[in-house]
Amino acid sequence: MDLFENPVGSRTTLLEGFVAAYIIRRLLIMIPMLLVISFLIYLGLELTPGDPVSYMIGPEALANLSEAQLDAMREALGLNDPFLIRYGKWLFSVFHGDFGYSLTSGVAIKDIVKTRLPATMELAGIALILSTLFGSLLGTISALKRGSIGDNALTVAGMMGVSIPQFFFGLVAILIFALRLNWLPAGGRTLPGYQGFMDRLPNLLMPSLVMALSMTAGVMRYARSSMLDAMNKDFIKTARSKGLPEWRVNLIHGFRFALTPVVVLIGFRLPTLVGGSVVLETVFQWPGVGREFVAAVRGQNYPLVMMIALLMVSVMLFASFLVDVLTAWLDPRIKLG
Repeated sequence: MDLFENPVGSRTTLLEGFVAAYIIRRLLIMIPMLLVISFLIYLGLELTPGDPVSYMIGPEALANLSEAQLDAMREALGLNDPFLIRYGKWLFSVFHGDFGYSLTSGVAIKDIVKTRLPATMELAGIALILSTLFGSLLGTISALKRGSIGDNALTVAGMMGVSIPQFFFGLVAILIFALRLNWLPAGGRTLPGYQGFMDRLPNLLMPSLVMALSMTAGVMRYARSSMLDAMNKDFIKTARSKGLPEWRVNLIHGFRFALTPVVVLIGFRLPTLVGGSVVLETVFQWPGVGREFVAAVRGQNYPLVMMIALLMVSVMLFASFLVDVLTAWLDPRIKLG
């Protein structure tokens, strides 16, 4: 055996290689999963009743068109092809970076997503950050003050936040802050003539806080129960027996353990950065991806529905992968495999 061989370094290299192989394997598995899910979504759209052409044309114009003219329009849009051929053409185009055009407006889908996605990410991103910070903080405080008046008040508030739907909070906020007090705009993303982030802040404030309110309640409940579980673990008792300060025991040792289920919850909320809150985007007339997705489904705008759905699924799969890696990092008992 070489005297200069470093067994610790060898083990580290093997571990890094294993992690890299795991990441590559998970990323490769996503490809067939995306194909299967995209096929199922396309099949679901195929089975829905109705005709996209009828949504593209107004009722009066539709009554003046003959069946031959309608059939020519379907042929031009490729709607007369068999299901598998249409799916294959769509898949071939996506692999070549051509996402197609909206059947209702004729606008390139990549331009629609490019316009709508920043609005959704702006709204949901701020709500995700606020809910994570306040939910984790309030949940930890509630667990450390278990049985107190503050704990009971936070528990009731958390139950209300989870139980009451977002649209109710949104309508109440509009009624109070927009219509009664006239402090904030009732909807929309920007005011005419304003484009900067600070100019959008009055429009962004109310929907982001309403979304964060509902999400904070869920994070707070998870953080509280997880922190209570952590405080009863043997390693917490051992840390206390060593004479460590209580704040160090709770925040350094307990809080890291309690973060694991919270990270799982937050990770699976990442797809909201793409899908957004469809309800809130509708209530506040927010021009995001979620609102556009609902309009596309109603109008049977197949290319746009498929592209947004594929984007949502991709984020969901990536969130699942990210959750696995983060939980393994936070909890040494969990191994990547």
